[in-house]
Amino acid sequence: MNLQTERFLITGAAGALQCALNLPDAETFPTPLGLALVAHPHPLFGGTMDNKVAQTLARTFNALGYVAVRMNFRGVGQSQGEHDAGLGETDDMETLLTHLRQRYPELPLALAGFSFGTFVQARLQQRLREQGRPAQRLVLVGAAAGKWAMPEIPANTILIHGEQDDTIPLTAVLDWLRPQDIPLIVVPGADHFFHRRLHHIRQWVMNLWHQP
Repeated sequence: MNLQTERFLITGAAGALQCALNLPDAETFPTPLGLALVAHPHPLFGGTMDNKVAQTLARTFNALGYVAVRMNFRGVGQSQGEHDAGLGETDDMETLLTHLRQRYPELPLALAGFSFGTFVQARLQQRLREQGRPAQRLVLVGAAAGKWAMPEIPANTILIHGEQDDTIPLTAVLDWLRPQDIPLIVVPGADHFFHRRLHHIRQWVMNLWHQP
């Protein structure tokens, strides 16, 4: 991300978890406005917290005044353990949240994810809602509908998908959203990884974040 990236390890159920934290610009935001957790794509197919979409989401939340935190899932980078099909990964993301609440106990929470990371964050939001402490809002890019059993999501979720995504077909996402009556932003010509179209992710999140 940048030279101000704070890298640290926390202890999860399967061992150490490698994390990275970026603060918003201190002159513009002397006090952060929120906390955003960003989840990366599938670890068995090269997904890491340094994925370009994950970094774009983190930078976007920094621009919104949020502390942005990414984590390598189990078995990626310095994170220990083995891939657990999103189940253990959800537990690990909640562990990260618990750790960060010691440092930022009152900041509003945002959850963001890309591809496999959308499954993890949607599951975490479902869990937090059941606990009576839901996240303020979700941002899901390349939502993993049809790949994993995506739960229902809040109506104010920001969803962005590529028109030409051949990893998670647009039709599968629409089938998932239709019963929930939730709109979707489709980026014309974009593939799954938003090559040469990452700026659209930032633009849409920035434009929509403060809208209901």
